[in-house]
Amino acid sequence: MTEAYIYDALRTPRGKGRKDGALHEVTSLRLSALTLNAVKERNNLDGHAVEDVIWGNVTQVMEQGGCLARSAVLASDLDESIPGLAINRFCASGMEAVNLAANQVKGGAGEAYIAGGVEMMGRVAMGSDGAAIAVDPSLAMDSYFVPQGISADIIATEYGFSREEVDALAVESQRRAKAAWDDNRFAKSVITVRDQNGLAILDRDEYMRPGTDMQSLGALNPSFQMMGEQMPGFDKVALLKYPHLEKINHVHHAGNSSGIVDGAAAVLIGNKEFGEKYGLKPRARIKATAKIGTDPTIMLTGPVPVTEKILKDNGMSISDIDLFEVNEAFAAVVLRFMQAFDVDASKVNVNGGSIAMGHPLGATGAMIIGTVLDELERQDKEVGLATLCIASGMGAATIIERV
Repeated sequence: MTEAYIYDALRTPRGKGRKDGALHEVTSLRLSALTLNAVKERNNLDGHAVEDVIWGNVTQVMEQGGCLARSAVLASDLDESIPGLAINRFCASGMEAVNLAANQVKGGAGEAYIAGGVEMMGRVAMGSDGAAIAVDPSLAMDSYFVPQGISADIIATEYGFSREEVDALAVESQRRAKAAWDDNRFAKSVITVRDQNGLAILDRDEYMRPGTDMQSLGALNPSFQMMGEQMPGFDKVALLKYPHLEKINHVHHAGNSSGIVDGAAAVLIGNKEFGEKYGLKPRARIKATAKIGTDPTIMLTGPVPVTEKILKDNGMSISDIDLFEVNEAFAAVVLRFMQAFDVDASKVNVNGGSIAMGHPLGATGAMIIGTVLDELERQDKEVGLATLCIASGMGAATIIERV
């Protein structure tokens, strides 16, 4: 089978995702086109160089609807002969775009792809597209639907994570993110977003709160306690599903959960012949990809079984992985991953994660692939694994290996 190589990985800075955020006036289309143009320019590509653009975005309505991938191609400097595919696997959409592109290359369906995603959460509200699992009683009741924040608190309750532990992980995420920016570790991957006059709009993640400490987090009330214990009473739904839990321990809040932000990311994937044609040196190969379905109520435990699956399918063990990127959807998700595999925390989310910098849903999966690649190069390590939990109970993972 043909090898699929990563030739480039880039992302925009993550904006606040609010009306006062730097990217609020930038549309999903424009940010996507800017990102595609950056891939083309950085790698001196012809406009027709890639087979397809595969673009993840979760809330596919309004400006993010109507096959945004194709719209982005037409708005970019790529040729109109390149089609576009918009995909949605919730929080793993950007990763699934990369994995799909890699497997297309491996199967001989084209020499190269640009894959990634976008989410402008400050412009297109999360959940505004509706979801059958949440609003159709015939499914919601049978699947014991609860919102993700309740799911995160179920994980904390089930696996014994205290408020102090989830807050400590959040403080560490902020510390690591600040250290990474101070050390210029994102210089290779972060592009500057400019306005139509060429003036910089945003050149660094603006969501970070580097002054975060245990005291400031301790002053925050749990975000999901009221919806759990009072109206609409999701704790009772959870306890019907998990009767061995006497009470849901609500420990998550805005400070130890992923931030609502804007952003886009792209990965350039191709075979050996593509790289030779454009004089590009591969940075890594996509060694393996995987996805899995999981319990839809606790919902966010997917990184554990999908990691077990990807390792087993490829004859690997957890000790074969040098660095991990586990999306910080909520603090308990990462704590559960480290608990399940007894992974050294110093190898996980080395430069902080979505708690500190934010989680632009459709882009994050591509972002963390680029982040782990940059860090493998910085530390001169070989193998990295990126994984995300996914709404309604799924998990996705990608293993990359430097070449």
